[in-house]
Order: sequence, then structure tokens, then C-alpha cells
Amino acid sequence: MKRQRIAVLSFDVEQDIPPFSNTWRGVEEGLPRIVQFLEEKKVKATFFFTGEALKRYPDKARELYDSGHEIGVHGYKHERLDKLDHDTACKTITKATNIARQVVGEVYGFRAPNLQLPLTLLKCLEDNSYTYDSSLAAYKPPFIRKPTRIGSLVEVPVTVTSSILRLPWPIQARIHKHLSSIRVYFSHPWEYTRVERVGIRLDISMNTGNKALTLLEKLIDYLAMNKFKVLTAHELARQLLRNTT
Repeated sequence: MKRQRIAVLSFDVEQDIPPFSNTWRGVEEGLPRIVQFLEEKKVKATFFFTGEALKRYPDKARELYDSGHEIGVHGYKHERLDKLDHDTACKTITKATNIARQVVGEVYGFRAPNLQLPLTLLKCLEDNSYTYDSSLAAYKPPFIRKPTRIGSLVEVPVTVTSSILRLPWPIQARIHKHLSSIRVYFSHPWEYTRVERVGIRLDISMNTGNKALTLLEKLIDYLAMNKFKVLTAHELARQLLRNTT
């Protein structure tokens, strides 16, 4: 597995720019653009839905699932789990998980909002029959840089922050060259709509909309040219489980 080049494309499906907005343009406008593009490229991805997004747009989740993409869970209302007491956080995870399984059937993966998951909540994920977690970031403590076993779960860490994928391509390309051979990219459907700069940080508003989609195309072409195999997060987790049992 160490010799393979594997990439996961993942998208966190949530309200627009939480907590700065309560609109849903990303799901209504950005998500269809992403899906059409992935179909053209013949690439499957993992979509981590909040429970709220699943309740509002169950048909979109089912369409993704039925077309071969993976559906994971991203909390209920994008609440910071590390800001909640343990029991409340676990109930929130369970609530969102039950909604996801009602909408699409089985789900295997979880990603905490803001990539903030207290490690004490891993037991809650195990109790909810998750196979893997993708809440830790390689660029944050404890700096897990490649998929690894934690108890019965596989930890599938995010490799870089999503704003990296909206940097100008010449800068981005230099970064990609130095990432690990197994890498997990993530972004949000709202990034593929035009985000106005007024009142929003530059790293959030830069190169959104059509520019973001063009940069995503460059990334996928780069992965293909460099012989990366693009998997869903669950496929990557299963591969690790096979290699460690």
C-alpha cells in the first residue's frame, strides 16, 4: 500500500460558509456542477452530508449514492463537536447517522465539522458502526499524515485545507508534488458558487465559482497524469483493513 499512489476526493455538504451564512446555494447550485464534472471525468467521490442537508435534500443524496458515489456524515447542523459536552456530541452524531441511514441505507464514514473531533468520541463512532473517521487533519495535532488503525476504526486524515485547492495552479502544483502518496482532498459545494468578498475572509472568497471548478479539473488531470488511483474514502479504509488483518 505504501508504494501505491491513491487520492480521495471528498466534499463536505453543508449550508453555505457556516457560520457566516444560512443559505444553501452550494447544495442547490454548486453540488450539481461538481457531480456533472465528476461524471465527465469518470471519477467517484465521497460526500459528507450534515444531517440538516440530508433532511432538506434527501433526493440529492440518494442520486449521488445510486450513481456510485459514497455518502458519509458531517454532524447534524455543522455544530463544533469539541464545543459540546461528550453526551450531547454523541447524541448529535447518532441523530445525524440515523438520518443518513434512513436516506441512503448504510454509511461507513464520518467527518466532524471544522475537522474538530475529540478522540473520546471515537468510541461513539464505533458504537454507531462506522468503519472509518476522516476528522483529523495532517496539518493539525496529532499530525496523523496517512491512514492508520485506531481501535476498530481506520483514521483517514485530510491532507490539506480546502483553500489550497483554490490557490493559483502554479502554486498549487508545487504543493501537490510534496504531499504523501496517499492523500485526501476536501472542499465544499459552496466553493463552486460565486462567493462575494464583502465581509468574508480572502481565503474563503478567492477563486470560487467557475475558477474553483477549473482548478478541480486541473487537480484531477494532475492525478491522472501522475498515475494516482482515485478511490472513495471507504474504499481506501477497506484496503487498509485488508492489509492489516
